[in-house]
Order: sequence, then C-alpha cells, then structure tokens
Amino acid sequence: MAEARKKGLISHGMAAQNRKARYDYSIGEMVEAGLVLKGAEVKSLRHGRATLTDAWAGERDGEMWLFNLYIPEYQGGVLSKFEPKAPRKLLLKKKQIVSLLGQVARKGVSLVPLDIHFNEKDGRKC
Repeated sequence: MAEARKKGLISHGMAAQNRKARYDYSIGEMVEAGLVLKGAEVKSLRHGRATLTDAWAGERDGEMWLFNLYIPEYQGGVLSKFEPKAPRKLLLKKKQIVSLLGQVARKGVSLVPLDIHFNEKDGRKC
C-alpha cells in the first residue's frame, strides 16, 4: 500500500468528482451503483484522470448505462486500448432501475453521476 501512495495511485476513496453538478442541479435522491470497467480503465481511474462533467446515466435495453464519462487511455501497456467515452454499464438491482426510470419519465429527473470512488471495507475490496 505504501508503494501505491508513492506512485500517486488511488487504492480507495475518491477517483473523480463532478463538483459542477452540485451547483447546476438540485440533488434529490442519491443512489450508489457499481460500474463495469475493463482492466486498463481501472488503472487509468486509479491515476485519478477521469472527467465526469458531461456524464449522464440512461436506459438502454432495460439496463442502466453511464454515457459520456471520459476515462483517458492508460499509457502503461500495449493491451490498454479502449474507447475513452464508451458507454459503461451500471450495476443496479432491477427494482432500483424501475424506480429510477419511473422518476425520469414522471418528473423529468436527470440522472447525473456525482463521483466515482473505490470501496474498501475491512481490508477487502468490494
């Protein structure tokens, strides 16, 4: 863990934050969701280089996706090529998806990510 700190890598805690969203929107309900990422995307996030400013969440084929999240390509390896603004799947329970989609349809709510963080509990990664 001391090595990770020396290199400036984020092992747990905040990786990216959308400060502008707190000023541009009134925040109602906050939901925590997992995010499906490839290995190189995780490495790039651990360097704290993601941008959430233009990101938003929406429905595609009955699942929730995060669109327009910018994660720059990781420069450390040959197999680290990925699309920086590719849609990324959010991991939510079906009830949460139905609830969120209902709120978007009824009230005109926008789904905006506020931050990306790495969870770690009791020394284990979650």
